[in-house]
Amino acid sequence: MNLRSAADRLGISAGRLERMLGRIVRSSDWPEPRLLRFDKAISGIEAGTVVFEDGEIVYGYPKIRRAMMLDPAIRRHFSGGVLVEEKMNGHNVRVARVGGKTIALTRGGFVCPYSTEVAEGQIPAGVFDDHPAIVLCGEMVGPKNPYVPKDVYSADSMDFCLFDVSRKGKRDMEGSKAAHAIAEEYGIKAVRLFGEFGVPEAAGEIREIVEDLGSRGREGVVIKDPENLSSPMKYTSSESNCRDLEFAFRYYNDYGQDFFFSRVVREGFQAAEWSDGAAEFDARCLRLGRSMLLPMRETVEAKISGVEIAQEVEILVRDLRTAADFEEHYRRMGVRAVFEPPRAVPGGHLVKIRRLVMSTNDKTRSVIEGQLW
Repeated sequence: MNLRSAADRLGISAGRLERMLGRIVRSSDWPEPRLLRFDKAISGIEAGTVVFEDGEIVYGYPKIRRAMMLDPAIRRHFSGGVLVEEKMNGHNVRVARVGGKTIALTRGGFVCPYSTEVAEGQIPAGVFDDHPAIVLCGEMVGPKNPYVPKDVYSADSMDFCLFDVSRKGKRDMEGSKAAHAIAEEYGIKAVRLFGEFGVPEAAGEIREIVEDLGSRGREGVVIKDPENLSSPMKYTSSESNCRDLEFAFRYYNDYGQDFFFSRVVREGFQAAEWSDGAAEFDARCLRLGRSMLLPMRETVEAKISGVEIAQEVEILVRDLRTAADFEEHYRRMGVRAVFEPPRAVPGGHLVKIRRLVMSTNDKTRSVIEGQLW
């Protein structure tokens, strides 16, 4: 790879790029294509940015900041109205054609073999024939998602849902209207668009949407500028916050404290802004408390019974090679997992995976054996 050419395209010096190699920038030649991946954000270059051997660049998807107090945040950051889309709960991917092949990049800039197979099967080749530089930004969701398995969506396995578009070599996103136009033209699934609302009434409308989504096990919303002039923001339901906590406390020693703390803080701000009555507040407190204590108790009880703590997920692949490649993908990411032999089912091959959560296992074992905290 020509580092000078890559550095020029990125807007940094060749010397600086060379100094980043092995620390902030990692090289990868598996799976193809060969690339450089930015593990951290630096000099305005988003984490997850990828430079391919042919010189093409797919920039990382920008981090979307979170509204904690909905109405003040909307009034402060938007002026001419807002578009409201569903925030789906899966994993973020960017899909592009590189070297004549469709590939799916995770948020971190890894080529995911399983996501790539799904993208190849669901995204028409015509979109890349007509727009060779296009980058499709979306969420992979469904019960057979090995990163974030959720059964609240209509997907039988895992679906790609478009929420934004960009172009190779461009940092900017093109926004909701451009994404939904591409989705409609090429028959690509997209996140739900609830509509456009004026700033004065937006918070009230969004509260109703979020409460409905929460009651159905969904995550929340992304709020966008209709003309794509301001950065989007996200806002999640109480139920989503608590489901995150329920999952994380099951594997309590494998998550950072900020993961737990930030979700509890969200609940406090939402309870205050929405002026919870006594009954609503008690229900929120019970939901929040149970989401933390119940999975924690179950983890400890399981370990006392001699059960290994593990996360069990599934993938459904068309090609057995994808399952083997995904196992290698896990290994290279440092994920310890046991893959069961594939089982033929309608639509492909089902593979069950047990992700081992070693820190929680080790910590829980030491405590129940009498180790002090």
